[in-house]
Amino acid sequence: MRANYKMQRIFLDRPLAAGAEIALDRAQTNYLLNVLRMTDGAEILVFNGRDGEWRATVRKPTKKSAALTIARLERPQPAPSRLVYCFAPLKSGRLDYMVQKAVEMGAGALQPVMTHHTQVPRINIERMAANAVEAAEQCGILSIPECREAVRFDTLLAGWDPAARLVFCDEDANTNNPLPALQALDAPPVGLLVGPEGGFSDAERAQLRALPFVTAIPLGPRILRADTAAVAALAVIQAAAGDWDTFNFP
Repeated sequence: MRANYKMQRIFLDRPLAAGAEIALDRAQTNYLLNVLRMTDGAEILVFNGRDGEWRATVRKPTKKSAALTIARLERPQPAPSRLVYCFAPLKSGRLDYMVQKAVEMGAGALQPVMTHHTQVPRINIERMAANAVEAAEQCGILSIPECREAVRFDTLLAGWDPAARLVFCDEDANTNNPLPALQALDAPPVGLLVGPEGGFSDAERAQLRALPFVTAIPLGPRILRADTAAVAALAVIQAAAGDWDTFNFP
């Protein structure tokens, strides 16, 4: 079922069910009344990433408080995506963009990975989660991806389920076309790994190519920035072997 883009929509980390009355805290009240300029009796869509999307009515018990009355279910909660997006952290502005686009493209989990050429040694998980929620709010998405703590490159590969396909973007591939490799898979890829600005080291690339559960793909004839590569790779995976066409990730 398509999202309703004509109504305002917010994420609310509370249980949602018909008839529920939810009092909002100060920050939520300020956002609802002063940013969205909702009035008493106005309708809004709410979701929590677990219970689907619900239509709710705004209530103003006092001038400085607000509450929501949950009315009816608009869209049921879909099964969560199994697609894990693994990436080398970038500087904050570009990381924000990359996280938002990964959510829009259907990633079910966001996994930062520390590689040899990673330039950002730490990542703010709370900021990453906030960007994921914002992207979901704006794009009609019902599932909030899991935002994981960063792991080292070796740790990611050592802990990967060998029955699950991991695709990585290889700038040294001997072709420009990623479609043949993706269309040859007999099951949808469960992970996508995009490297840092400097790319994967020779040792990392050799390690990836030696693993039977890893598939290397190119991303065309041009050098892409890491955040652009993320969008390009997620789009081609979804189109060739994801929930746009042949397979379903859930």
